[in-house]
Amino acid sequence: MSPLQKDPQGRPFVPLFINGQPVPLDDSSRLFPVHSALSSSSSSSSSAEDQPIHYYASASPSHCARACEAAWSAFNNPISGGGWKRSPVTTRRALLLRAADLLESRADDLIAAQIRETRCQRAWAQTNIALTVGYMREIASRISSVLAGEIPTIEKEGTFAFVFREPVGPVLVIPPWNAAVVLATRAVTSALAAGCTVVLKSSELCPLTHGLIVEVFHQAGLPPGVLNSVQCARADAEVVTEGLVGDERIRKVEFIGSAAVGRKVAGLAAKYLKPVLMELGGKCPAIVLDDADLEKAAMLCAKGAVLHHGQICFSTERIIVLKSVAQRFQDLLVKAVANEPGGTAVHSGIAEKAQSILQDAKDHGNEFLVGGPEMAVENGLKPSIVLVDPKTNKDDLKIVDEETFGPSASLYVVEDDAEAIQLANRSAYGLNATIHSNNMERALKMGRELEYGQVHVNSITVFTSWTGPQGGVKGSGWGRQNARWGMEEFLQEKFITYHGKDSG
Repeated sequence: MSPLQKDPQGRPFVPLFINGQPVPLDDSSRLFPVHSALSSSSSSSSSAEDQPIHYYASASPSHCARACEAAWSAFNNPISGGGWKRSPVTTRRALLLRAADLLESRADDLIAAQIRETRCQRAWAQTNIALTVGYMREIASRISSVLAGEIPTIEKEGTFAFVFREPVGPVLVIPPWNAAVVLATRAVTSALAAGCTVVLKSSELCPLTHGLIVEVFHQAGLPPGVLNSVQCARADAEVVTEGLVGDERIRKVEFIGSAAVGRKVAGLAAKYLKPVLMELGGKCPAIVLDDADLEKAAMLCAKGAVLHHGQICFSTERIIVLKSVAQRFQDLLVKAVANEPGGTAVHSGIAEKAQSILQDAKDHGNEFLVGGPEMAVENGLKPSIVLVDPKTNKDDLKIVDEETFGPSASLYVVEDDAEAIQLANRSAYGLNATIHSNNMERALKMGRELEYGQVHVNSITVFTSWTGPQGGVKGSGWGRQNARWGMEEFLQEKFITYHGKDSG
């Protein structure tokens, strides 16, 4: 099976999906191309990036209104016993577990779609599938306990009180392309588990990947209207996004993406008084202390900086090392980075942005320990480490606190733990951090001082767990995902009291 349809000219395209059905294409001018993500391996004389691999149907405001209406009707539908919001816990759990099994069985389709649409390496695509299935099964296992309410004591005589945990309503989910399967599916799964219905605004860079996810949920038996998907051309994104956020039937928004776009989404949410769950960019530091396993730390820092061409919000963007072990660690790091494959960016714009930040560092006289601001392959930068003075102001050098989203990291040498903490916290971001140390007490104390949503000891920065909360602080967003924390984002508490005949 495939969500792809064909237009009258025979062009394959990803349709909009509303109320359990693909939307027929009524205007071919609304088709937009998805370009090949395999241009770097193309042998043709013209870049394969100019050759569409398929197309997608771009949504109009009226399509979006239809998707919101479908989600609202499915949420409240009295014909089905009160809609999805009143669906039994056992129904939700069974459906999510079936969807997890189906997604796992369709791994080959999802891996192929990710590679073609987002340029990721096969290992990254496979990891996306494994993580997604784990998230889905963990969320399904938590439904009963998370939805349980309370019976609080109350001071008024003859009065009874109940606290019900209820779904917030239809939600808008806006996932990114860089972890196309796991981030979209985790968000949808958390919302469905809570009893919410969903309008998924798929990425125009990977509409087939997101379309396959929608298809899997419906294969598992999801009722019509509970999950709807739309995507739009980038030129229409602001109008379409405002129409979705502002629709009165949408009650909450989840957005994962860049801080720049996050500011716009947060502004819209504020304008329409909608709560929003956001995970934005990062400038994740890895701190290497003098009691660390330096060889392991160097290997993990190199992988954290280069994995998926650095196009991960959890990428290792900054490496902070104590002076007493700096030279030995630097030698190990250079060797480790040199052995890492760089990969390619999802499109030329991402690569050029990363390259410009490295070029700015070079123009300001910073030393590259390995790599540099040059392409290794088409749209693929050389894995790079640039040495930066820890006293450098972020206004004077882009790489200090601007997310590169490329296979690179800046290296800083500091005197002691206190300076390492101060430098790590001197960032607008606060998503993820790591500490490399064999002294657990020292690492935990330092972790408590770091202004980050997650701090991991002796790990790659690109780490998350099915069973633990994930989210940022400061400029990296707010709210938490995963397990019960993700479900709780889509629930609200309702207080109901019963005043008996003796209550006065």
